[in-house]
Amino acid sequence: MRFMAAYDLMETVRNTNAWLGATARTMASYPAFALSPLPAVQMMAAWGEVTERTFQRMIVKPDWNLPPIAGTDGRDHLVEVETVVERPFGDLIRFAVQGREPMERRILLIAPMSGHYATLLRSTVVSLLPDADVFVTDWHNARDIPVSAGKFDVEDYTLYLVDFMKELGSDLNVIAVCQPAPLTLAATALLAEQDPKAQPRTLTLIGGPIDPDAAATDVTDFGRRVTMGQLEQSMIQRVGYKYAGAGRKVYPGLLQLQSFMSMNSETHAKAMWNQILAVANGTASDHDKHNKFYDEYLAVMDMPAEFYLSTVERIFKGLEIAQNKFTVAGHKVDIGKITNVAVKTVEGGKDDISAPGQCVAALNLCTGLPDDKKASYIEPEAGHYGIFAGGSWRRNIRPLVLDFIDANAGKTPTARKSPAKLSVVEDKDPGPSPNVAV
Repeated sequence: MRFMAAYDLMETVRNTNAWLGATARTMASYPAFALSPLPAVQMMAAWGEVTERTFQRMIVKPDWNLPPIAGTDGRDHLVEVETVVERPFGDLIRFAVQGREPMERRILLIAPMSGHYATLLRSTVVSLLPDADVFVTDWHNARDIPVSAGKFDVEDYTLYLVDFMKELGSDLNVIAVCQPAPLTLAATALLAEQDPKAQPRTLTLIGGPIDPDAAATDVTDFGRRVTMGQLEQSMIQRVGYKYAGAGRKVYPGLLQLQSFMSMNSETHAKAMWNQILAVANGTASDHDKHNKFYDEYLAVMDMPAEFYLSTVERIFKGLEIAQNKFTVAGHKVDIGKITNVAVKTVEGGKDDISAPGQCVAALNLCTGLPDDKKASYIEPEAGHYGIFAGGSWRRNIRPLVLDFIDANAGKTPTARKSPAKLSVVEDKDPGPSPNVAV
């Protein structure tokens, strides 16, 4: 599998399906067919439209496309994406609300590098922007990074986080979503030991595998079942000639997509068939619920092979964070060194990716932190996606996180809007949870 030919073969299959869809849609849309409107022709056009869009969106990075933010001055303020720090494997970006004074709350969202782009946190960003200045780690697609940029593993990821936190200063509140939670905890501990003045004020860990063995899931079972040799042989490929990262070893996004769609194959197949029927009946739209969800869900990115393999080996198999034996550049990181940063964990009662118990384990590792700076919360009915987006996040978790930030800010924050008044966020969770590939 570790050859460019395998990578190019997958891209060829994707390209062929997109072409077949476009061909079917175009042929079935000939005006002459309107003289004898056959249901089969309409279904062919609908199948082609859905198929073309499905396979074409797999290689497109979604836009942030953030709506304007209503200000206290009665005006809508446009949101622009600005790059604060530019690095080969990921940038630190800021969502600048035009014409608005700097907010007292400053939040850094640590996005996962787990197959999807940082835009997976779009609704999270939208929900926080009215109340804070928001920054996000925008990880790059490994296929676009030249081999000359070098490797990128869990230690490099941790050092990126350290640099990003230093850049933003100590009046910062960090929220890590899912996969980066253990490495964000390690980065905070590293700052506590080496540069205490650069520590954030608060650290919120949402649904992350701090201790994967605390509660078994399909993800943790898979991590224990396969060997590192099997993973490298079956999952790792070299980027093909079409991209700037030609020759780089990656865990391809298309292969990841195949893996986590197979976990809910019946659900996805039903959703696609229903969309074909909706298109044929003329009830579908470009921005309906199906397209809004799958435009993001199907947009996948390649992961650096070193990062994927070291995550499985060191976080899931070796339990280096869970057992407080993680090292960065030869230096042992002691999570017990965190003494001033307030830490909160958030878990979903129905999370099938990072089950309850995995994330709250972080509090036991913070042996140097007073109990009054520790907090935890379980949202009983929330799945993995619901704890950082959708109704569960908006109604229950978001207010608690902001209250936690305010309680440890040391000053009175800017007045916060009621979550119910944020019309920019949908009332319902956007469908099946994206599964994080381990």
